[in-house]
Amino acid sequence: MARKRALVVDDSKSARVILSRMLEKYDIEVDMAESAEQAIEYLNHNRPDAIFMDHLMPGMDGLQAVQAIKGNPQTATIPIMMYTSQEGELYVGQARALGAMGVLPKQVRPVDVSKVLYELHLLPDRRDMAEPALLPVEVDSSGAVAPLPVVANIADARPAAPDWGRRVEGTIKEQAADGRRFIVASLDSFASRIVHDVREALPGPASELAPILIPAARPRIWPWVSALLGVCLIAVGCGVLVGVTREELARSRAEYAGMVSANAELQRSSQELFGTVKDLTAALAASQAAPVAASGGATSRVEPVPYGEIPFDRGRLDALRDFLSKLEAQGFRGVVKISNVAGQFCLSGNATDGYALAAANLPAGKCDLVGNPFDESLTGQQRQSLAFANLVASVRQRTAGAVSVVIDNAGASHAAFPYPQRSDALTAGDWNRAAAANNRVDFVAEPGS
Repeated sequence: MARKRALVVDDSKSARVILSRMLEKYDIEVDMAESAEQAIEYLNHNRPDAIFMDHLMPGMDGLQAVQAIKGNPQTATIPIMMYTSQEGELYVGQARALGAMGVLPKQVRPVDVSKVLYELHLLPDRRDMAEPALLPVEVDSSGAVAPLPVVANIADARPAAPDWGRRVEGTIKEQAADGRRFIVASLDSFASRIVHDVREALPGPASELAPILIPAARPRIWPWVSALLGVCLIAVGCGVLVGVTREELARSRAEYAGMVSANAELQRSSQELFGTVKDLTAALAASQAAPVAASGGATSRVEPVPYGEIPFDRGRLDALRDFLSKLEAQGFRGVVKISNVAGQFCLSGNATDGYALAAANLPAGKCDLVGNPFDESLTGQQRQSLAFANLVASVRQRTAGAVSVVIDNAGASHAAFPYPQRSDALTAGDWNRAAAANNRVDFVAEPGS
């Protein structure tokens, strides 16, 4: 397989050398450039498999270089990873918005380099690679180390789709083989000690027992006796091990079947929840349309926010762009108020490991927490993506001050849908349907005087 090639762009020679040595340990060819301009000139004649780009450089900086590379159809598909000391979610979001895959800090650990290389496809996938990255070795009798033979194509030796049952069965069989080897070694050692102790306990040749236990015509009977004893013990041990292995295999298969059933139930609950949220959102928009129209011609829009997503991003970004476009087409002048309202969800988990939506069939009274810790953990800056912030900032300039945007966090105080009454029959799924309907972003356009 051809070696992968990477381009390292950094005005610091030491930084280039450090990252190059890390990449070369993974059998990756490295080319280097000391400026963004030199890197763009290099790309006119070469196509590396990935680019590591510094941020602060004389002349064109790293973000400008990323924008130029992604703007060129000939180089737009080359993955770029920022290699810089810059930190913060805002910088990461800005880099990704321009086309970079992420940020690799200069104070990097080897495990971080390995993870980034897998993301950039510079290393074969651990689960689907044609040959192992590390070859096992064996030591011969002379002490020399030689690689073990490698299967030519591992992909041909396994099914195309993952079979968890067979994987579990294979793992148990490997453990059983290791156990058998351990038992055989232990029994051999035990049999040797028994033979040695018996011989030490026997009296000399003049004893009456000596001719019986150690006949002169058969001086080598003890190796056969010890071998027979060892075989018997091995047979007993193997029988016990086989029984234990079968029980473990049956238990693993039962657990796997339970996981498949639970996953199907979770997917079905998720689809039902999504449909309910969609219906409730449509009903909320319809209920708000009449009073809003009567208040002087203002328009509004409601967008649901799935639990765990930042409110001002993704679908809300597209909704805001469409909302503003329609207002500008109508010649609207005034203020667009955008409010984030947090739903109170039934959650399972803890503060250390984090929280997740509780199973739909869980009784509501057994929720570990009713609230929205994800929304509460966000600062004002973290509630919106870089693209959302740029869109909001451009509205006033684009409309010459005719339209301005105000962002507000309403918390959980503006629930549009009532939560169900608590009872023994109430489930987490029923509660979270109401919470999902309340977890939303409201757009309200108020005309100016």
